[in-house]
Amino acid sequence: MSDVNRIKANTAGELTEHFELSDEAECVAVLEDAPVQVIAKLLAEEKYHDAVTMLAHALPKREAVWWVCLAVRKELGPEDKLDAACVVATELWVREPSELNRKAAKKLGDGRKKKSAAAWSATAASWCTGNMLDDDATLVAPPDFLYAHAVAAGITLAAVAAGPKQMAASYQLFMRQGFDLAAGGSGQVPEESAIL
Repeated sequence: MSDVNRIKANTAGELTEHFELSDEAECVAVLEDAPVQVIAKLLAEEKYHDAVTMLAHALPKREAVWWVCLAVRKELGPEDKLDAACVVATELWVREPSELNRKAAKKLGDGRKKKSAAAWSATAASWCTGNMLDDDATLVAPPDFLYAHAVAAGITLAAVAAGPKQMAASYQLFMRQGFDLAAGGSGQVPEESAIL
């Protein structure tokens, strides 16, 4: 398996403290195992959403948000101007995670009402740091790992957008990108490369 030096959790159980696996995934996941081993089992059983969610929780924030940007870019059509703006704002936050860029991503994600993968990418960036409220007088910090739920939602929507015949292939590509990021790469992988 690839060296996944950006995954700091020693066991999958450390990650599932922040999300729940589906009932089907719980049957195959051994939470005492390393996250990569559990994710590999989930992929072998085609429990894609659970695998995506676990990897989203395992990656550092910026890498996770970059991952959803890669997935959204793969499925984004040229007619999706508002979604394209969401992704551009999210990518800007990844490159420069300032409060100004976070707020710009939040505004665009909120404007799309979380109805698209791109809106979820912007929401993921906005949930990494800062204030969840628009009111600067009251600070409500996002809960730890809330961003990972938005990342998983965006990646899942991007995979589903590929259509039923291409959904599994999209999930597999996105997982290769995620593991490349976990190993210190940029997430730019050949479409036909091995997942692990």
